[in-house]
Amino acid sequence: MASFHGMALQERSRVFRLFNKCSFSSNQEPMLKTQVGVHETSFSMDHDICASFLQECANTRSLAEGKQFHAQMLVTATEQSSILATKLVNLYAMWGCFREAQIAFQSIPKLNPYSCNAMIRGYVKHGFCHEAIELFQQMEKEGVPGDNFTFPFILKACTEISNLKQGIEVHNAVIRFGFASNAFVANSLIDMYGKCGDIKDARQVFDKMSHRNVVSWTSMITGYAQRQLMDESLKLFRQMQVEGVEPNSLTATTILPVCGQLRSLQCGKGIHCYMVKKGFEEDVFAGSALVDMYAKCGEVYDARYVFDNMPNRNVVSWNGMIAGYAQNEYVNEAVELFSVMQHAGIKLNSIAIISVLPAFARLGFLKQGKEIHSCILKNAFEFNVFASNGLIDMYAKCGTLKFARHVFDKMPDRDVGSWTAMIAGYGMHGHGEAALKLYNQMQHSGINPNEITFTAILTACSHAGLVHEGWKLFDSINQQYPSLLHEKHCACMVDLLGRAGLLDEAWDFVKNMPFKPGKNVWGTLLAACRVNHNIILGEYVAEKFLELEPDNVGFYVLLSNMYAEAGRWEDAENVRAIMKQKGLKKSPGCSWIEMGNKVHTFQVEDKSHPQSAEIYAMLETLSRQMKAAGFVPDTSFVFHNVDEEEKEYILCGHSEKLAIAFGLINTLPGTTIRVNKNLRVCGDCHAATKFISKLVNREIVVRDSYRFHHFRDGNCSCRDYW
Repeated sequence: MASFHGMALQERSRVFRLFNKCSFSSNQEPMLKTQVGVHETSFSMDHDICASFLQECANTRSLAEGKQFHAQMLVTATEQSSILATKLVNLYAMWGCFREAQIAFQSIPKLNPYSCNAMIRGYVKHGFCHEAIELFQQMEKEGVPGDNFTFPFILKACTEISNLKQGIEVHNAVIRFGFASNAFVANSLIDMYGKCGDIKDARQVFDKMSHRNVVSWTSMITGYAQRQLMDESLKLFRQMQVEGVEPNSLTATTILPVCGQLRSLQCGKGIHCYMVKKGFEEDVFAGSALVDMYAKCGEVYDARYVFDNMPNRNVVSWNGMIAGYAQNEYVNEAVELFSVMQHAGIKLNSIAIISVLPAFARLGFLKQGKEIHSCILKNAFEFNVFASNGLIDMYAKCGTLKFARHVFDKMPDRDVGSWTAMIAGYGMHGHGEAALKLYNQMQHSGINPNEITFTAILTACSHAGLVHEGWKLFDSINQQYPSLLHEKHCACMVDLLGRAGLLDEAWDFVKNMPFKPGKNVWGTLLAACRVNHNIILGEYVAEKFLELEPDNVGFYVLLSNMYAEAGRWEDAENVRAIMKQKGLKKSPGCSWIEMGNKVHTFQVEDKSHPQSAEIYAMLETLSRQMKAAGFVPDTSFVFHNVDEEEKEYILCGHSEKLAIAFGLINTLPGTTIRVNKNLRVCGDCHAATKFISKLVNREIVVRDSYRFHHFRDGNCSCRDYW
C-alpha cells in the first residue's frame, strides 16, 4: 500500500480538501454505530488513501487528526471494509482509546490475526496486559493463528505481569504454529523466561537459535544478571565478543553493572573504551551505568569524571554518583552532591528515592533521610511499597527505630521486604524478642519469608544471645524451606554460637553442615576463635580460609590481631609482612558525625580537623574524670608492641572518641550525639563511652559495622553482648 506522503499531489489535495471540510472538533468522538443519511459530498473517499492516512495518524500524526478523518469517512459514506476497521482498531488502540477501539473491533465480522494484533499491541503498550492475554486466549479458542507479530507482544504481556505459566502456553503455541525459529519471537521468549525467573529455559531457547543477533545475546546476558548470576553473565558477554557479535548501547548498559558487582575493573574499562569508539558514552543510560561501574569498583574519581563529562544527565546519573560516594565512604561529597542535585531542580521520582535512600541509610544521614521522607509525602509516594521499605531501612540504620516502626505500621500493603526490613532493624538494635515476635506475625499474615528474612532473624538472635531460639529457627528453615537454606544462614549460626562462648558447638556445627563450608562460614568461625581466644583452632580455620580467599585483607588483619592479643608479636609481625608483600592495605578505621549541613570524619589519631586542639583537650579532661571515677583503659585492644603509656595514648585517639568529643564541644547540653563507624567498636571504646554517657548526662548512639549501641547513664543497650 502506498504511503500517504507518496500519493500523487492531486490525490493528496483531494484528501485534505475533504479533511478540512470536516466541522468536528478534535475532542469529538465519531458516531461509529450511527448511519449517516445526509452527506455533504456525493462520493466515497478512496479506500487505500483512507487506510494510509489512518496508519499515519496511528504512528506519527495525532489522535485528533485520526478522529476527524474517521468522522469525514462517515460523512462521505466511505465503505468500511475489514481492512479499514482494522486500521481504526490500530489507531484507537495505539492512542489508548479502548472504548472506540472495541467498537471498531466488534464491527469486524470474523476474528482475524491483524485486528487482534492491533488490539493486543495497544493493550500491552498501555499496560493492560491481562486484557491482552484474554484476547490471545480468545484467539486460541476460536482457532485464529498467532503470527510473528502476535507472539512478541503477548510474551511481553506475560513478562510485565510475571505470568510464567501463561508464557509457557504461548511458547507451546509458538512451536505449534512454526515460529520457534523466528529471531524476533525467540528473543521475546528469552526475555520472558529470564525476567520470569526461569533462566534454564531461557538458555535452552538461546542455545537452539540457529542465528543469534545482538538482541538475543543481550537478552540472555540480562537474564543472568537479573538472577544475580554475574559470573555467567560476564562469561556469556565474553563469548559474544569471541563470536564477533558487536555489543550495542543496551548491551553495555546491561554488562557494566555486572562488572561493578564482580569488581571487574579491567573488563569495565574495556567496555568504556568501546563505548567511546562507538559514541555510546553520550547515551544517558550507558553513561549512568559507567558511573555505577567505576563507583562499585572503588574508582570514585573516574566515576566523577564520567559524571562531569556526560552531555546529559538524568536522575539515575545523579543517584548513581551519590550512591557511589556513599558506598566508598566519601561522606561529605555524597551530601554536597545531593544538595547540588536539589538546587539544580532535579525532581526526585520514586525510583530516584528508592536509589538514594540506601546511601543515606548506609551513612546514617538522618537529616537528609528526613528530607527524603518529606519529599515522599509531598509527592504521594508513601503508597509505593518500595519507597516505604527504603524509609524503614533508613530510619533503622540511622538509629531511630521508633520512626521505622511508624512507617511500617502506616503501610496499607506490605511485602516480604517490608517485614524483613523491620525485622533487620530490630536485630541491629539488639531487640531480638521484638524481631521474633514480628517474624511470627509475618508468617501468620500469609507472607512467606525469603533468604534475606532468614539472615535478618538469625542475626537478630545472634545479637541478642538467643541461642535456643536461633537453633529452633534454623531447624524450622531446614525443614520447611530447605531449598532456601544458604551458607550465610550457617554463618549466622556459627556467629550465634561463637558470641555465646559455645565455640565447641560452633565447630561441631561446621563439621556437620549440610554442605561444604565457604568463606562466610570460615571467616565467621575465625572471628569466633579470636573472641574466645582459641588460637589453636584459629590457626586451622585460617588455613581453610586462606585456601578460598588468599588475598582477603580482612582475614590477615583478623589473624594478626589474634596473634597480638595472645602476645605472639613475632607471628603478628609476620602476618603484616605478608600483607605488605601482597600489597594488601587495611581499610583505616574512621568515624563520622553529622553536624548542621556537614559531615565531620575522623581517623585514628587524626589531627587534621580545625578543632583538633579543642577535641584533644576535651578528651584529656574526660580521661581524668573517668579515671577518677574508676575507669581503667583496656590496652589489650592496642595491637602494637609498645609500652603501656603509649598504648593508652593510642586508645585515646581512636576515631569514635574523637567524634564523640567533637559532638560534645559543638552541641548543647542534653543533645543526643550520633556517631557512625566503619569497623567494629573496640572493647575499650565501648567501656569508655559508657563512662562518658554518665559523666556528661547524654545519650550517645554509636553505629558500628555490626550493630547499634545506645549509651545512657553508664549503660549500653547491647548489655555488653556484641
